[in-house]
Amino acid sequence: MTLILALDFGGTKLAAATVNLGSREWLRYERRLSPVNADANTDLEIMRSLVHSLLQDTKPAAIGVSFGGPVDATTGCVRLSHHVAGWENLPLKQLLEQEFGVQAYVDNDANIAALGEHRFGAGQGYDSLFYITISTGVGGGWILNNQPWRGSVGMAGEIGHIVVDPNGPVCLCGKRGCVERLASGPYMAQNARELLTRERKIGTILRDLVGDNLDLITGQLVSQAAASGDDLAQEVLQKSAWALGVGIGNVANLVNPQLFILGGSVTKAGNRWWEVLSQVARETALPEVDLKIVPAALGDDAPLWGAVALTQVRR
Repeated sequence: MTLILALDFGGTKLAAATVNLGSREWLRYERRLSPVNADANTDLEIMRSLVHSLLQDTKPAAIGVSFGGPVDATTGCVRLSHHVAGWENLPLKQLLEQEFGVQAYVDNDANIAALGEHRFGAGQGYDSLFYITISTGVGGGWILNNQPWRGSVGMAGEIGHIVVDPNGPVCLCGKRGCVERLASGPYMAQNARELLTRERKIGTILRDLVGDNLDLITGQLVSQAAASGDDLAQEVLQKSAWALGVGIGNVANLVNPQLFILGGSVTKAGNRWWEVLSQVARETALPEVDLKIVPAALGDDAPLWGAVALTQVRR
């Protein structure tokens, strides 16, 4: 059997798994949260320990890697991580090949998740789709004519940095009102904290969840409070869905893929988030544009399954 090692370097988590090529079941699987204030060396050490735990005395035929940030897929060099320091121009493919003695293939997490969903998940049977991950950040990956499409310098799919509110808050990229600035989990938490700081009489359910310690607010808790009827949390959540819906509607008008697949932690925010998102996307797109939006079938494992597929696409 051909053993494949799949790695996922996320903004807040690290995951690794092994699978026999052709199988749909992991042989072994390890997952760990990245520590607060981690840097590239920290994450590499954690991933190294996960890999050695998985492999033990075996050797993979190839390594597929999903990375949460811009990557030069041709060279396997990480350009940077928006969420973890120290990754600038790091030759990840070269490091892995030197350490494990086999071919490694590296790409951006959204590109790889798109490949995974196309090969193994909700995108099976479609020849064009756009995968969007909404979690620590917001990114996208394309499959066009049954092949990954990365753009001229690998930057295609950056829906997170489409501006939907020019007067909105400043994003980490420096622009105002990006989809990511309004829709991602950490920014939803930041938006909620800022609103609660300005107004003491709102968001009582969310305040109770964190014992009035606003530093403990997360995007997941915003979703939980919204589901319990918290007015402020519902406002933040609906703004998130609105921003992504506008982005999707515009992408649908521009490229008109057969399918939009949404993954990442924020997609678990509940039915109201999906309802607002779908309505706004439909209103933004032209009436003639056929718009289909579905949740990722592979869930949080889409990048890992995409990493498996990448070893075959690139060999």
